[in-house]
Amino acid sequence: MDRTIYQFVVEDLYGETFDFSELKGKKVMIVNTASRCGLTPQYKSLQTLYEKYKDSNFIIVGFPANNFLWQEPGSNEEIAEFCKKNYGVSFPMMSKVSVIGLNQHPIYSFLTRKKLNGNIDAMVTWNFQKFLIDENGYVVKSISPRKKPDDGEVLNWITGS
Repeated sequence: MDRTIYQFVVEDLYGETFDFSELKGKKVMIVNTASRCGLTPQYKSLQTLYEKYKDSNFIIVGFPANNFLWQEPGSNEEIAEFCKKNYGVSFPMMSKVSVIGLNQHPIYSFLTRKKLNGNIDAMVTWNFQKFLIDENGYVVKSISPRKKPDDGEVLNWITGS
């Protein structure tokens, strides 16, 4: 059974294929996003973090989701425009998915179930939950939505400090 993120191929906001196996050797932060949330300004910190470490084998992958108080009602096109215009987002953004419930996307089933990822059980509690994936594709940690993307714990993980 493959317990790495590399088994997933998804669609990005532009309808293009995004293959996680192409991220081998990189640390990955997966985050569920929303445009109308009190935590939406985290896009700015995420973008800054991405710009600072993208050349150091680090990538952020965003998954817009409308699971919490309908805070991401837009279409993929509207989300793409919002992210670019308001936060200059250049890290990969995937098509809108469901991160909880009966329609939970398979990648979020994987991220939240130890029986699938081999390492952690976690719940997606709100928008901007962060999952850290090591350079071998294994889920290593879930970070609270309220914890900022550039929190010391995250920076230490990225830099290996």
